[in-house]
Amino acid sequence: MITNYLEILTLAIVQGVSEFLPVSSSAHLIVFSNIINFSNKSLIFDVGLHLGSLLAVLFYFRKELINISNNKKLFYLIIFGSIPLILFGYIFYSSGIINSFRNLQTIAWTTLIFGLLMYFADTFKIKKNLQNDLTIKNILIIGILQVVAIIPGVSRSGITITAGRFLNFDRYDSTKISFYLSIPALLGASVLTLKDAINQSFEINFLLIISVILSFIFSYITIKYFLIYTKKFSLKFFVIYRIILSIIIFTIIYY
Repeated sequence: MITNYLEILTLAIVQGVSEFLPVSSSAHLIVFSNIINFSNKSLIFDVGLHLGSLLAVLFYFRKELINISNNKKLFYLIIFGSIPLILFGYIFYSSGIINSFRNLQTIAWTTLIFGLLMYFADTFKIKKNLQNDLTIKNILIIGILQVVAIIPGVSRSGITITAGRFLNFDRYDSTKISFYLSIPALLGASVLTLKDAINQSFEINFLLIISVILSFIFSYITIKYFLIYTKKFSLKFFVIYRIILSIIIFTIIYY
């Protein structure tokens, strides 16, 4: 029983922290699953972990979401920007194509390549702000690039922040855009995994509830402090982290 709780705690930390940082949660979950033989890897725990992250971002931005009626433009832009990921995500998920990318070789290369791309994007000048310059064209570009994050190692957070920086938004606004877009993405992931879990039959138990709570806690903490971080520092730390992680994965593969 203690082992079960430790596994859930580990998975919740990995999900909660890596979901919103530009490091790829799916890559970390796959890597950890390859290194440690977890017994709690069922679909229903995936639902719990994603649901915890979804509740965290909803709770953190609750005031803005409650007042969304006063900013219908932002609401429609978020929906519009999420359509590419919802459409292609469903196709890739239902067809099983995504499974061909769930391997360490793919993760190693995407972790490295998109980390370097993020470094390059973070050198772009700041010319726009979220309040005045987020347009249908901008959100569509970010939304289309978000589709690439279906591939493990790319990082949904990473690619959307990278896209925002390429479009000359600052790190803080790029991160907020990423968090806004995470709401439909996490909702879609929760629905898809819940659908499969129901087909396999499941029961709501204490471990599931714990997974939601722990994922919520670590996700909320990450959202809060990453936004603070982006106001003061560059993304170099995460670029270096991705490079080191890719080297470790390459080492695991080839040695």
